[in-house]
Amino acid sequence: MVLPRMPLVVTGADGRAHHFDVEVASRPVEQARGLMARVALPEGTGMLFDFGRPRPVTMWMKDTLIPLDMLFIDGAGRVVKVAADTVPLSLDLIESREMVRMVLELAGGTAARLGIGPGARVDHPAFRSR
Repeated sequence: MVLPRMPLVVTGADGRAHHFDVEVASRPVEQARGLMARVALPEGTGMLFDFGRPRPVTMWMKDTLIPLDMLFIDGAGRVVKVAADTVPLSLDLIESREMVRMVLELAGGTAARLGIGPGARVDHPAFRSR
């Protein structure tokens, strides 16, 4: 399944902008597959799950072979939670604990290396009209 791609910018609390090229999973079938069975996620890439409207979100790592950082993004484009270095193949649930519109998955360790945490801003067309 080939997903659409788009550029995405995440600006950390320090004001530094980090550019990514992300695949966009906006349909349930795409979101269910996610990054399963991938053996690598190149630096500067990721997958953006767009749920269309803010809601509680639960993710997991079933059949995902590489550690990921999951950035949970609210309806205003603000990162509200980072689940860092998630465990490959784990069935443990990873909950947003807040209403979120999107989840951005990056290679494990990326958020810490770039200083991206709660409060970071995501530049995406869905947030520009706010």
